[in-house]
Amino acid sequence: MSLLDHAPQFTAEHVTTIAREVYGLSIVAQELPSERDQNFLLTTATNEHFVLKIANAFETRNLLEAQNEAMQHLEGRVSFCPRVINALSGESITQILTKESPHYVRLITFIEGQPLAKVEQSPALLFNFGASLGKLTAALADFDHEALHRSFHWDLANGLRVITEYNVLFNENLLRQQMDEFAFKFKNEFSVQLNTLPRSIIHGDANDYNVIVDHDRVVGIIDFGDMVHSYRAGELAVALAYVVLDKPDPVACARGLVKGYLSESVLTEAELNLLWPLMLLRLCMSVCMAAYQQQQKPDNEYLDISQRSIRAGLPGLLAIDVSAAILT
Repeated sequence: MSLLDHAPQFTAEHVTTIAREVYGLSIVAQELPSERDQNFLLTTATNEHFVLKIANAFETRNLLEAQNEAMQHLEGRVSFCPRVINALSGESITQILTKESPHYVRLITFIEGQPLAKVEQSPALLFNFGASLGKLTAALADFDHEALHRSFHWDLANGLRVITEYNVLFNENLLRQQMDEFAFKFKNEFSVQLNTLPRSIIHGDANDYNVIVDHDRVVGIIDFGDMVHSYRAGELAVALAYVVLDKPDPVACARGLVKGYLSESVLTEAELNLLWPLMLLRLCMSVCMAAYQQQQKPDNEYLDISQRSIRAGLPGLLAIDVSAAILT
């Protein structure tokens, strides 16, 4: 994987020029954290806010069009997703040429609020988060795009391969052994069930920095860069992975999220049975991917944003045997 080597390297000054020439905006630009792209918060003189997204040089226009179409599909169906803003040319995607490589640029609305990671996660908020995910699942049920039927390293369907390939780079021997044991158990106990799970287009990355909240209500689910056609239950499993971290009673927190989800959407018995294992799979993937990415880009602090909590909490979570009955 060489995506990190092709991340854009635009400065705030470059972005100010792009905003003026491409979108007719006079702004101040502030860079936001990102894994493989660049995102900038744009603020106008009248305190309007937008987000300029500069795609990795390896990102295809077809994939970005799929993300845009997903956001357009969701507009009017849910209230908590960003909208795409067209350039002065009328295009929703603009290509910017640099000496190194071309990059695609998009402008989207900014959603005011705080990341879920920065607030107290009350039972009411977790239920509302789950309900929002359920609404998102229902709204995406009739959406499809060929570009999202792709092989993607963050897809839970690739979880065992990611752990096998990158676990050797992780330098904590005990946790590495625990993840190996989990991967062996997951493969032997759940492979057959996985093949029966319903699939759909999912957002795929409802982590606690991509969920924007206002008090006990989710007002934004942002960053559609990880969209993929995958296990439908993966939407909820990924969210669970970040909700259970650093919690004195992770099962109770998970239960609140699941109940909220089920108030707006449905899951089969097989999906419910695999929620906790899929959540653990995501956390193991995250540890292994971080080890690989940090080897490539040791100075990128964003790549370690959740890792301390994951490494501290994963052994205890791996030891918990959670059934669907407990979660519901």
